[in-house]
Amino acid sequence: MFRRLALSCVLLVAGFAAGLVLTGRMRTASEGRAETSQRPTTTIPPAPSRPAAAPTVAPAGAPDFTRIAGATVKGVANISSLQVVRTPNGPTDPFFRYFFGDGGDEIFGSRDRRSLSLGSGVIISSDGYVVTNNHVVGENVREITIALPDKRAIKGRVIGVDPTTDIALLKINVKGLPVVPWGDSNELKVGEWVLAIGSPYQLNQTVTAGIVSAVGRTGLGFADYEDFIQTDAAINRGNSGGALINTRGELVGINTGLFTESGGYQGIGFAVSSNLARRIVDDLMKFGEVRRGSIGPLSIERLTDQLAEEVGAPNTNGAVISRMFPNSEAYQIGLRPGDVIVSFNGQPVDDPSQFVRFVADAKVGSTVALKVLRNGRPFEFKLPVVSSSSSASRRARG
Repeated sequence: MFRRLALSCVLLVAGFAAGLVLTGRMRTASEGRAETSQRPTTTIPPAPSRPAAAPTVAPAGAPDFTRIAGATVKGVANISSLQVVRTPNGPTDPFFRYFFGDGGDEIFGSRDRRSLSLGSGVIISSDGYVVTNNHVVGENVREITIALPDKRAIKGRVIGVDPTTDIALLKINVKGLPVVPWGDSNELKVGEWVLAIGSPYQLNQTVTAGIVSAVGRTGLGFADYEDFIQTDAAINRGNSGGALINTRGELVGINTGLFTESGGYQGIGFAVSSNLARRIVDDLMKFGEVRRGSIGPLSIERLTDQLAEEVGAPNTNGAVISRMFPNSEAYQIGLRPGDVIVSFNGQPVDDPSQFVRFVADAKVGSTVALKVLRNGRPFEFKLPVVSSSSSASRRARG
């Protein structure tokens, strides 16, 4: 009886252990199929019939971007910008610079050093207009060369730049170029597939795929006016100025920067939204500069918990005025350093970057209402909106 009972226990334990092994194997097999299902297939997606259409998915579950990539890669060029950078001849030792400062350049003189900047650009018109990043063009530009996908290298010229959004517009004297059509970045959805096309590390016409990780990113430090699309499509050095493409083959972003701790791809890239880039390009084409709203020279900062306590704000929402000129219209109307701007034309202001966008997008010649908190008490002021270019010239004269 005891032997039979012991044998039953042994068989029960062995059966349970065998079940664990089988379950583990089944889980491993399932994971293997999932990896296989992510490999691209040769199914070509049909043209979507609705704005937010997703790419066609093969039976195994993987999208196929061959048609979209083949059509759009022809409209992305490689850009090299030759710049001249002035460097001092004197010692660069910090100890020396501490005592002589920049005056040491007068003693030892300086020399011009040639610097080459490499990046990407997107052809937006068949007659040779190319959009890229301002930091790809650089400053003190001597020569710009645009290498087309058909291997032609053509000298280009700068139509205009906008450091505020890090966008630049170039032109080459060539007709009949393939074009990447503009898309509506406002229609992008988180999780939607996108392609990043550019020339990372001088590897021309490189295509990477990913999804939209977030939209409307601000406060990243890439530019003063920010409206970035975040994506996990691989963006590396040299991709700057390249195209972010949706599943309809439309330009929805200009690849601009990446977050990295190693210097390489970490799955966090950023692109200027196409709607913002297109607005900048239109102004550069018409006026050679970007005309945006301004309420005069005003320095604002982000609220921290400590700063909010100091100025009497209930929380860290808003933008605190840190510095302003006494002869500015904002000061004469009644605004003061330490005021916390919490509302713009009835819209809540969450942070300084949002306030900058509100002002820039305001119509020149209109009047805007600002609600501020001063020592915790609300005040409202009305200010005229002027052109940013006239504001800059007035500031330079003052």
